[in-house]
Amino acid sequence: MAVTNVAEARIAHAAETEVPMGRVISASLIGSVIEWYDFLIYGTAAALVFGKLFFPSTDARISIVSAFSVYAVGYLSRPFGGLIFGHFGDRLGRRNMLMLSMVIMGLGSFLVGCLPTYQQVGIWAPVLLVTLRLVQGLGLGGEWGGAVLMVAESAPVDRRGWFGGLVQLGNPVGRLIANAVFAVTAFVFAGSFLTGAWRIPFLLSILLVVVGLFIRYRLHETPAFVQMRKAGRQAKVPLMEVLTKYRRAMFTSIGLKTCEVAWTGMFAIYAVSYLTNRLHMPRQFVLDGILLAAACGCVVVPLAGYLSDKLGRRTVFSAGAIFCLVAAFPMFALFNTRNPAIILPALALGVSLGQGIMYAMHASLMPELFGTNVRYSGVSVGFQIGAAIFGGITPLIAAISVNYFGGATWPISVYLMVLALVSLSAVWSTRETAHAPMPA
Repeated sequence: MAVTNVAEARIAHAAETEVPMGRVISASLIGSVIEWYDFLIYGTAAALVFGKLFFPSTDARISIVSAFSVYAVGYLSRPFGGLIFGHFGDRLGRRNMLMLSMVIMGLGSFLVGCLPTYQQVGIWAPVLLVTLRLVQGLGLGGEWGGAVLMVAESAPVDRRGWFGGLVQLGNPVGRLIANAVFAVTAFVFAGSFLTGAWRIPFLLSILLVVVGLFIRYRLHETPAFVQMRKAGRQAKVPLMEVLTKYRRAMFTSIGLKTCEVAWTGMFAIYAVSYLTNRLHMPRQFVLDGILLAAACGCVVVPLAGYLSDKLGRRTVFSAGAIFCLVAAFPMFALFNTRNPAIILPALALGVSLGQGIMYAMHASLMPELFGTNVRYSGVSVGFQIGAAIFGGITPLIAAISVNYFGGATWPISVYLMVLALVSLSAVWSTRETAHAPMPA
């Protein structure tokens, strides 16, 4: 009873305390930065390092496929994380779940940097790597939903797109930091990169976690959650209510995520392996290209969020999906020129436009589809199922496809076009939500 009274007192205090939007945005942004930092350092390491150190084989293609398989495993556990964190986030509040998810994410990345290699401990090396990826996936599955809700449930109705776009800056900023750290590490420790320097980006993740925990500790619950709990409208089993009352919204969320996450997996992750191993482009050049793409994303993402408040969510999201539909074939054609002057802008514009525009919309459009009492569960499960299916397996599908078809990339382009059509269908199945209050 005493614990309940303390919890209720905290909620009452939060309801009376106005938290500046700048603090809310920074607390949400730092988690998104860590999420995407983890995403990129593992994906880059999978393309450049893990195949050789954790899955050694006489056939380099088998090593690469094995490394991307573990990359996919981390994604497959995300929906379970979304389910667990979503349930307790809807029942107990957004803030506490965000603190826990950050610890799991950061420690997971740090411990990957401490792992022994196959040469040192044999089969235990990939086993430990898979285990850490599964645990990380649980934490990552609960992070994004809580982070965007802190902003979406606190922002003015006419600026949700703009503030949501600022939170989604965690994507390009996290990629920018990750690729900068990898690029600097690969350059400074070129001679010892495979023997130990690859661990540096993973070990540095602990610094982001310390900063993030400090920022998030000062947060209160969102006004929408406080009002919902005071009114006694909490769902006993949020997922069941999502499946009965918001089933269409959940499937729409999965569709919205489909094209964007596949595009990221293809051109921010698999492209590193394709350009270095298949086309024999310099590793440093490819990392520089992804770095430039992240810098461009720092402009594209908030701009897309801002425009969605003016032009509507559906219009802006559709522009991103149509770009992917049109650019699926030209992207690989530009890569195959092996011309650095062509590949560099192709990477920068392809990743930032193809992924950045749609990703910016997720932070406002998805929360606008669900009621407050199930919103954490709804956005987390929908977002993470889409990410698990089409984000985790896309680099794996690409690696297998290129090997099977003797280097041909047309099956990958067709795959990306189909997913672009899926996302277009999803966004046009929704009503325009830009200037409407979110469901209570």
